[in-house]
Amino acid sequence: MGLIMNNNNHHYMAIEMNNQTWSFLDKKDRNEQDDMRMINYAKVSLYHWRKSDKYSIINEQRGKWLISHVYAILGKSDEALSYAKETLKITEDNNLKDFDLAYAYEAMARAYSITNNQNESKEWYKKTKVAADLIEGKKDKEYFLLDLNSK
Repeated sequence: MGLIMNNNNHHYMAIEMNNQTWSFLDKKDRNEQDDMRMINYAKVSLYHWRKSDKYSIINEQRGKWLISHVYAILGKSDEALSYAKETLKITEDNNLKDFDLAYAYEAMARAYSITNNQNESKEWYKKTKVAADLIEGKKDKEYFLLDLNSK
């Protein structure tokens, strides 16, 4: 008999997989197996958000951002840029602002920085800084700046 997932289970699993992804991002001595788990957790988090009754386009955008971020941290430039572009498209198509706009720009800057396209990276970084200044919530701004300045 298999596990039956309902919308509440999907919501819980989306959050749990997101948290697991961050635990690996924060881990100082990751190995190759940890890196693979981190990629899988980020993707599974987005999968479960899509199945949750609390799903919204913001979950999609943030899920794509997290996948791009993981790939960028791992130096996988093609994957990072692909997911960053998807994040940006969702952001623009849905007129997302504030925190989410800043993260979309950050994804582009970070992805281009590991493709060795420093001109594009600098342009996106400038947009990121402007968007960061416009984040209204103090805690949201602090949280974003910590991510922006992380490795």
